[in-house]
Amino acid sequence: MFAYLLVSFFGYPALKHEVWRKIVSGKTSHLAAPLLRLLLTDLSYCYLGAVKLRNFLYSKGCLKSHAADAVVMSIGNITAGGTGKTPLVIWLCNLLGEKKIATAILTRGYKSKKGIFYDEPAILVKSCPNVKVVVNPDRVAGAAEAVSKFATQVLVMDDGFQHRRLRRDLDIIAIDATCPFGYGKLLPAGLLRESLCALKRADAVIITRSDQVGEGELVRIEHELLNINAKLTIAKSIHAPICAKSVGRQKLTLEELEGKRVFAFCGIGNPQAFLSTIEKLGMQLLGSKFYNDHYHYTEDDMADIYEEAKYLGAELILTTHKDWTKTALQGQIQKDIPFAYLPIEIKFTAGDDKLRALIEDALQGRIAKKQKGQAQENLKCTKSC
Repeated sequence: MFAYLLVSFFGYPALKHEVWRKIVSGKTSHLAAPLLRLLLTDLSYCYLGAVKLRNFLYSKGCLKSHAADAVVMSIGNITAGGTGKTPLVIWLCNLLGEKKIATAILTRGYKSKKGIFYDEPAILVKSCPNVKVVVNPDRVAGAAEAVSKFATQVLVMDDGFQHRRLRRDLDIIAIDATCPFGYGKLLPAGLLRESLCALKRADAVIITRSDQVGEGELVRIEHELLNINAKLTIAKSIHAPICAKSVGRQKLTLEELEGKRVFAFCGIGNPQAFLSTIEKLGMQLLGSKFYNDHYHYTEDDMADIYEEAKYLGAELILTTHKDWTKTALQGQIQKDIPFAYLPIEIKFTAGDDKLRALIEDALQGRIAKKQKGQAQENLKCTKSC
């Protein structure tokens, strides 16, 4: 929030998130950028103090963690913005489904007063039809609801690494290879939600979008992760596009997309990763428009997108699955330029066998550090941060 207030100085209300990322990454030449980075750094010390105090209180038992009557597995991250958690949640739920385990997803979520799901919950509901999705900012209450109503055996907590009120049996962290450590600073001066040493609480890391960086960078990321926590199980994955789906459920194969003149838009944490995917598929990216994460589109927004795409001579207006859930109805009014989204799935390139073994250990209650000695581990981690 502090960052968004400060970058509004630049006068780009629809691009605040993107401008803020350019400021904290040092990728802007604006004369005011150094001063803003200095102010954001000062604010990040306040944020760090609050995070350290909270973690210390949990480690000392002043703030209580609550156990659920089910195995709890968390898919989380250490940075703000899109690291690819949602496809990982879907992958994990499908894996548990193959084992015939009653599973529910816990998410803070975004939904209307009428109970209509938006953003990630909408994707999860459609992608995991046999899994219950429980939306509740109070994860402890959500866990109790899932167990009592649906006889849930495993709870998959979406974006749960920093939510310590609900005790976990397994913590899996998504690290985006294109921006793995949040520019090395905590919010709002960088993307880190807490210090990197918090990864000592994690059991596994999945390096996502591993095909968008070189092999040397992947080695560097893995080396740094193991320096923080030598016990981490590390896997690597890519976001593999399947096809493009347009209004009316029409599909365009990856071969049909090659060479298409495309205008792209999105409101996600890491828009550059989406653009990189488009270019890697061989499409001609004529232009793009970015919105803040979790942005709710209006008909005026869609009209603006359409007019810009038409002016540039686009054959296709392309967005993400997440944005599609909020724009599909508005998109139906545009007929001469198809409006579509790019569904993706997680594919592992390394380490998935070790990750599956770790998940099996959690299901069997064989991860000792989550039981005896957890308080001592947490206290050591808090002190070292």
